[in-house]
Amino acid sequence: MSEISIINISIIILLLPLVSFVLLIFFGKKFPKLYLAATGVVFVALVLSIAVTFGMLTSYSGETLSFSFTWIDFGNVPSIGFLSIELGFEINNVTALMLFVVNLISALVHLYSIEYMRGDIRYTRYFAYLGIFTFSMLGIVITNNLLMMYIFWELVGLSSYLLIGFWFEKDSASDAGKKAFLVNRVGDIGMWIGILILFTHYKTFTFSTIFEQISLGNLPFDSAAALTTAGILIFLGAVGKSAQFPLHVWLPDAMEGPTPVSALIHAATMVAAGVYLLVKIFVILTADAMLVIAVVGGVTAFVAATIALTQNDIKKVLAYSTVSQLGYMVLAVGVGAYAFAFFHLVTHAFFKACLFLGSGSVIHAMHHEQDIRYMGGLRKKMPLTYYTFLISTLAISGVPLFSGFLSKDGILAGTLAFGSLTGHWLLPIIGFTVAAMTAFYMFRLVIITFHGEPRNKEKYDHAHESKWVMTAPLAVLSLLSIFIFYTPNPISADAGWFLNKWISTPQTVVPAEASFDFMQSGMNKHETGLAQESGIVHSVQYTEAMHHAHYPAMFLSLILAGLGILIAFIFYQWKKVDLEKLTEKLNSLYKFSLNKWYIDEFYHATFISGTIRSADALSWFDYYIIDGIVNASASITRFVSRLSGWFDTFIVDGLVNFSALFSGFIGLSFRRLQTGKVQTYIVFVVFAVLVLLLFFRPF
Repeated sequence: MSEISIINISIIILLLPLVSFVLLIFFGKKFPKLYLAATGVVFVALVLSIAVTFGMLTSYSGETLSFSFTWIDFGNVPSIGFLSIELGFEINNVTALMLFVVNLISALVHLYSIEYMRGDIRYTRYFAYLGIFTFSMLGIVITNNLLMMYIFWELVGLSSYLLIGFWFEKDSASDAGKKAFLVNRVGDIGMWIGILILFTHYKTFTFSTIFEQISLGNLPFDSAAALTTAGILIFLGAVGKSAQFPLHVWLPDAMEGPTPVSALIHAATMVAAGVYLLVKIFVILTADAMLVIAVVGGVTAFVAATIALTQNDIKKVLAYSTVSQLGYMVLAVGVGAYAFAFFHLVTHAFFKACLFLGSGSVIHAMHHEQDIRYMGGLRKKMPLTYYTFLISTLAISGVPLFSGFLSKDGILAGTLAFGSLTGHWLLPIIGFTVAAMTAFYMFRLVIITFHGEPRNKEKYDHAHESKWVMTAPLAVLSLLSIFIFYTPNPISADAGWFLNKWISTPQTVVPAEASFDFMQSGMNKHETGLAQESGIVHSVQYTEAMHHAHYPAMFLSLILAGLGILIAFIFYQWKKVDLEKLTEKLNSLYKFSLNKWYIDEFYHATFISGTIRSADALSWFDYYIIDGIVNASASITRFVSRLSGWFDTFIVDGLVNFSALFSGFIGLSFRRLQTGKVQTYIVFVVFAVLVLLLFFRPF
């Protein structure tokens, strides 16, 4: 397969879901069966993505294929020079794999939704929204520049808003859609500012050009601090999309959307966009930026895991699990375990999508019951759903022979290496603690939902295994949660074939003075140096430390995961502990976790209430001050106008009219004297003379 063919096929893959969206939006009502065509289109895109994947692996592994074109040419701009904006696409190993992941999850969700959403009044519109979301996500994947990524980034936000609030007749769903949209705007503003910092200096949005300039020592505004600032600001976009603390609050509420949407958006694709962004810009991240990223990821993983421990809504447990796992990925990027961050993104996409679709199968069978306290015993009624759910649970818990063990082990080894070199031991402690909590709350979910006796006999009696269009995706995703698809060696230190073939290490871009050289440990910068031959932007010591940390991390994570699973069985399967008494003793902690650390309440009491009060104050100021001044001005103007009108009517017009009347009266009076007879005039003259003589007679 030629380079041009791979690029052309990738562009076709991008456009196919858009075609699906257009057809369904404009012709969906007239041709109700078009949803089948839309599903077929996505499966075609999946087949083409497999072809691109195979072509990259066999012919261009480790290379980057790109295509660009000038979108806007500004010409010679004063004080800037020649300026143009280019858009384009690029395909490499990571891009090809993401194409496959996104299209596979999207295709399986389309197939699953045929049965799950059957009978919905907006059936075809739902599939149209799936199409525009898939198009938006694929655009993020294959773009070669920051501007185009930001455009598709916002399209993903729009389509997720439409899907989360799909059942907008429910207040909870419409509120969740608005919450997701608004919270993401906070992070996206920071991302846009970071992009503009880079564009202002380099006059381009293209990744390769920016990376090349930085590698030559051309830092934004000749300052490593500016590069750090740009990296952290762009990371804010990932904080929003990938639901990192403190902007994680939108994702659990987003479970108000249809369950297949949860699998598509909040397990495999949209929330992975932030991690994918960090992977794309990893080579320009400075030491300080990476440390900030690591801390945010660690805090997110811990906070979300503690909340998941006590949730009773099956989708909320999985939602907070997703937030926690995303924190793991971000933590991995921050400590320098770049390859394992992306590896975990891929493995998590499959087993978490399986878990969400499995929860949808349970909810569908239980007549839309989502509270696990009313479930139980379902493994007898739904064996295929149970076993696929169990496989995915084993994967996310980090049990050997499953995919999550491979990727999570690499992340934990990275945190151990980071701690040993920098002294920041809190991050590996958080990583291992979260591993134990993950195993506990996931097996708590499995045991309460599928084991024991049914707690709602009526719904249990009517429960049955879902149809094949819903169980087939579960089977595919559960199979992809087994180690053999990633490496023949389930305890490999580098996950073998998968990492070596797919995740080519990026070439070093950040120069030594701005790189992650672990100065915190007191080592001399020139003694440590950069591992230029391996392409990693941190020290040789880190690479060696990570290798040595592999087996200690693996054994420690196995012990902690096993302990978490054991405690879950003691509490919920064997019931050796009185949970009611334990809850009473730990009531404050239990409520703190159950109420999600009261973060939503804090936001409501501060930002939301503050915004509402500010709006009320501005409304009062507008109504009584601004409008008051305007209305007072109007009243004064009206009074002056009336006074002026009265003066004009009665004074000015009165004088004018009086003059006219008086002149008329005089005219009428003297008109009688003008008779035209000489005799009359002689009489008047004589009379006048007599009068004069009378008044002016001499004394």
